[in-house]
Amino acid sequence: MKITSKVKLSEKGQIILDSLQKAVTQALERKRRLGHYSVIWRDGGPVMIGEDAPKASENPVSYEADRSF
Repeated sequence: MKITSKVKLSEKGQIILDSLQKAVTQALERKRRLGHYSVIWRDGGPVMIGEDAPKASENPVSYEADRSF
């Protein structure tokens, strides 16, 4: 996972961003190897990816309908 920033980060900020990106990449790879699905943010909403991810029809409550927070 690589995020590009339009703003120039400080050296410390870049180190922090690189560390976070590495951690997320490792976590997603671990989930993939274990056969677990992952929830990521894509096109303005959460998306479940992976072979065992529940299908939309298995989860009738949408994200938009469950905004009780």
